[in-house]
Amino acid sequence: MLSRTFGCVRVVWNRTLAWRHARYHGEGAKTGFTQANAYLTALKATDELAWLNEVSSVPLQQAIRHQQVAFTNFFAGRARYPRYKSRTGRQSAEYTRSAFRYRDGRLLLAKMDVPPAFVWSWPGIDPVTIDPTTVTISRDPCGRWYASFAVDLAVDVADPGQAPATGRVVGVDVGVKDFAVTSDGEKIANPRHLAKRERNLARYQRREARRKRGSNNRAKARAKVARAHREVRASRADFLHRTSARLVGDHDVIVIEDLNVKGMVRNRSLAKAISDCGWGAFRRMLE
Repeated sequence: MLSRTFGCVRVVWNRTLAWRHARYHGEGAKTGFTQANAYLTALKATDELAWLNEVSSVPLQQAIRHQQVAFTNFFAGRARYPRYKSRTGRQSAEYTRSAFRYRDGRLLLAKMDVPPAFVWSWPGIDPVTIDPTTVTISRDPCGRWYASFAVDLAVDVADPGQAPATGRVVGVDVGVKDFAVTSDGEKIANPRHLAKRERNLARYQRREARRKRGSNNRAKARAKVARAHREVRASRADFLHRTSARLVGDHDVIVIEDLNVKGMVRNRSLAKAISDCGWGAFRRMLE
């Protein structure tokens, strides 16, 4: 049922996006949430897409709402133009209060008879005590499933205390050969997460390319490629978090150069090495 819901959400998003695009370029008409929601109702009434009624209507309406927000951010210059959803990428469906029940730590979603089992990953908080406002079910390309709860905590959480002053100032210069060189003379080696796994990743991608399109073996090979990419992302994020946390804990002031990473990756010879470093994420973590 969840996989079917993902497919319906994807179809609604893509059909509505194509309709809005054609309506704007053909008629010059702008589309708001009310018109898009009416278009969803018309889609569900057709014989071709009558199977959209087999899943909960709430995730479909939420897809329309998210698309409206995406266009608002695009016209405000905060985001790129909304893109079509692919069946091989991350899949998700959002449920509001009218489409799920959460009692005693058990989650029951609309159109499902059995509550899905999940493992709670927030130590210190009893899942029985929360009252979620929305629940998002997602599945990444590796085949891992996630349930994300949006919760208003009725708990007063004290602000963290100010860390003790160290009296130290440091300048950080990032690079490719060495990930970073500080003004103190410390050199932080570049772990080159992608380069270390590039050979195995290329082998997995060749295996995927040799499989017949649409076959189960191709899907398995694609999942293996996705898992390899996930390991690279996880290793890079772990390294960046550890490095930035150590620098922040040891210094009062950190000075780092401004880099136009978007422009630098246009260099074909260095694009892969620069992207593997994660300079932009490192700067955001320091901030």
